[in-house]
Amino acid sequence: MARYNSLVDVRADLQSGAISMTELVEYYLKNIEASEALNIYVEVYAEEAREKAAQLDAKFKSNPESVGRLFGMVISHKDVICYEGHGITAASKILEGYTTPFSATAIERVLAEDAIIIGRVNCDQFAMGSTNENSVFGPVRNFADPDKVPGGSSGGSAVSVQADTCLASLGTDTGGSVRQPASFCGVLGFKPTYGRISRYGLLAYASSFDQIGTLTNSVSDAALLTEIMAGPDDFDSTVSTKAVDVLSDFEAQDKPLKIAYFKSALEHDSLDPEVKQLTQNKINALKAVGHTVEPVDFDLLDYIIPAYYVLTTAEASSNLSRFDGIRYGHRSEEAANLLETYQKSRTEGFSAEVKRRIMLGTFVLSAGYYDAYYGKAQQVRRLIQERTNEIFAEYDFIMMPASPVPAWNIGEKIDDPVATYLLDIFTVQANMVGVPAICVPVEPFQNGMPFGLQFIANRFEERKLLSFVAHFFNNI
Repeated sequence: MARYNSLVDVRADLQSGAISMTELVEYYLKNIEASEALNIYVEVYAEEAREKAAQLDAKFKSNPESVGRLFGMVISHKDVICYEGHGITAASKILEGYTTPFSATAIERVLAEDAIIIGRVNCDQFAMGSTNENSVFGPVRNFADPDKVPGGSSGGSAVSVQADTCLASLGTDTGGSVRQPASFCGVLGFKPTYGRISRYGLLAYASSFDQIGTLTNSVSDAALLTEIMAGPDDFDSTVSTKAVDVLSDFEAQDKPLKIAYFKSALEHDSLDPEVKQLTQNKINALKAVGHTVEPVDFDLLDYIIPAYYVLTTAEASSNLSRFDGIRYGHRSEEAANLLETYQKSRTEGFSAEVKRRIMLGTFVLSAGYYDAYYGKAQQVRRLIQERTNEIFAEYDFIMMPASPVPAWNIGEKIDDPVATYLLDIFTVQANMVGVPAICVPVEPFQNGMPFGLQFIANRFEERKLLSFVAHFFNNI
């Protein structure tokens, strides 16, 4: 069976009878087995997927008009998104053996449109990481080069699409966790506006940053999935009540756009020379077809990462307090009393990186340090929001690389967490401000590894952003 890169192509073959859902599911299950060494899947729902495929084949045969909008789409989901009756661990020992009693709103909505969920994929523990090495299940490996990291924290989601084990995947993006692995794996990663998709059923890392996003091969699949998952939800008070655009109906690109890039970003010390050249190539290509692409001043770039890690770790220290060895999940067998139950369960259950972030967050929220760190970081966040809004008052998009460097070798940076944190410098802004952003694959590096370019739009301008990417990159 040939590889499918969009639901449109799958639906065409289903309509013609060239394939069935049963055959498609078997194809993906075979690919999952063949790519086992990449350590993508935490759990494969093989029999469940087969049963659902048979049901959908029968439904389609009896009445082709009765199937949902996602009929033909086989997806995976990140191990932080709840699916009723299935395990969820956030790639952590602290939730070992736990089965979730409900589904995330996003999961319910894709299932209602006849998508098939084929499995739960690996990630950095509690979505904390940029390499997918911080997992109790071990690292995910990049399909393009198994010695390289796939990016994180949604590395398993990115590789599941990259290795053709599913058509699309649901990931999460707190500071670039959909877009950075998309860049490293050569797929398309889309993070919508904060609050566009309900976070109900998503294990929280940093509640004012977290957003469910998509990893796909086509813009049309990202648009359709987002359109279906988006919208009000009584279970999430932070979700937007703003009407959802018809994202899957791309508007014509018949006028030149104004696109900004940060001069400080392209001249930043951390930027790899080849990343700079590939980005410049796209700037030239955009100009050649009539778009205005100009450098703008953004003197807050070096403040983004420190502010982001103060704020997200503060929120994480609060969110992860519920994992205490008492209510659910791992409980230490070595504990002799209540205090030891808390201490030993959390010590045994959390990874070093998660404990590092909990301790940092607790410190910045503590008496005597709250104003100096957390309060100051919130002020920086507001400055970043205001400056970003000023740019969007004049420009349609902001463009920059998704990562300042290509994918590196597994284990290369694991002993230097600060160096890894700094590599989020180009993706964090969209989460600080709560705006939509997309990473689209462009020409690869000389070593053959993928490279992705990022575009950021103003709040709730998903349709405008998706339409631009679809037409400029010929990826509909």
